[in-house]
Amino acid sequence: MAKVLLVGLVPEVVDFAKFPGLTVERLAAALAAQEAALRERGVDARWCLVDLGATAEAVVRAELEGVPHDVVLVGAGVRTVPEYLMLFERLVNVIHEHAPGAKICFNTRPDDTVEAVLRWLV
Repeated sequence: MAKVLLVGLVPEVVDFAKFPGLTVERLAAALAAQEAALRERGVDARWCLVDLGATAEAVVRAELEGVPHDVVLVGAGVRTVPEYLMLFERLVNVIHEHAPGAKICFNTRPDDTVEAVLRWLV
């Protein structure tokens, strides 16, 4: 069974002005639905939701240490907001260090996570 870590922002810290149409509830539901859809396909996937930087690196590191992952996805909320560039870079470096054999992928919105992961599990 493929092991996948999905890295995204805790819905409560997201600036929804940057993501029109999204709300805390819609985002949380989309994240849960995508994780469930991957699990239904036989993928051991789980979200690792982080804050805007205070503990983000430590949280991702703890999820990756000692557990080989096949794929690590970094969500669009982390990587598409210019103000989060340093957070994105720090997380990619943690992933690179603690999951060197994992493929890294990116979604473009909460509801295309499955597609992004499956591109690298084929």
